[in-house]
Amino acid sequence: MPTITHKLIAVCAVSIGASGLFYAQTASAQSATSYPGKTIRLVVPFTPGGSTDILARAIGQKLTEAWGQSVIIDNVPGAGGAIGADKVAKAPADGYTLLMGHIGTLAVNPSLYPNLPYDPIKSFAPVAWVARVPNVLVVHPSVPAKSVKELVALAKSKPGQMNYGSGGNGSAANLATEYFKLQTGTSLLHIPYRGTAPAVTDLVGGQTQVLFTGAPAVISQIKNGQLRALAVSSPKRMDALPDLPTVAESGYPGFEADQWYGVVAPAGTPADVIAKLNTQINQALNSAELKNRLNAEGAIATPDTPANFGKLIAAEIARWKPVISGGRVKAD
Repeated sequence: MPTITHKLIAVCAVSIGASGLFYAQTASAQSATSYPGKTIRLVVPFTPGGSTDILARAIGQKLTEAWGQSVIIDNVPGAGGAIGADKVAKAPADGYTLLMGHIGTLAVNPSLYPNLPYDPIKSFAPVAWVARVPNVLVVHPSVPAKSVKELVALAKSKPGQMNYGSGGNGSAANLATEYFKLQTGTSLLHIPYRGTAPAVTDLVGGQTQVLFTGAPAVISQIKNGQLRALAVSSPKRMDALPDLPTVAESGYPGFEADQWYGVVAPAGTPADVIAKLNTQINQALNSAELKNRLNAEGAIATPDTPANFGKLIAAEIARWKPVISGGRVKAD
């Protein structure tokens, strides 16, 4: 039979438990209510000026305007984005250190770097899918191919004799082209550059023949006739190049090889803080101003839930692993 002492202990335990639950619920509510209470650091794992940096600054500006708290862009380049990503993975999980992730840092690096210091799934909490950037397949005007089918036929007639440039081994352009090779059964010689800009310069100059890279890097050269565009990697045509067919339309159904970007936070960041960030970022992405700005850059705003962004990351890790293995892609 329980004694008075036992009953008192039980009552106290229930009281303490209820109190603890109350404080936990209160703290959780306060975390979202008071957030952000100080400067937010948005890490870009690449040098300034690239697409990741441009998108991060656009989002950072919108968050600053909405909340009145500064969002500082912290460029931490190196190892294909792994250094900056690892910095965020090891940061306090409080919502004040975020990463502008990219297909490379979140989906490609796990298969490219055997000793990656972070796990894209376990180390981060998805916050917001920001944008998709279609890759555009372009050739030098001297290449006698005016469609994907003609390029494939030409490449098959000269196996290993045609070349393509990229921004480097393991770059998005390298992977998009290797995926294209796998899907079309073609053989193209890879010429890696240290960045997309010199790869575009040499293609315009005729030193290389093919390039399959992000739209922002080649739109002006397409429009002024320096390069001939054959197709876009997205499932739908781009608003910026409405007459350009997709690779899927060109005889390869299901083909898709876009670049994508999104914000992640350290694993363990409070769910309500993530929800608040997601809501505000989506609001910015749905604004006509930002949509038009991204469209001009050749990017497509992709507001969505954290859960769906997480599914994208997991699916892309699985999709690019055999491409990296089959194409024997190595990091620089």
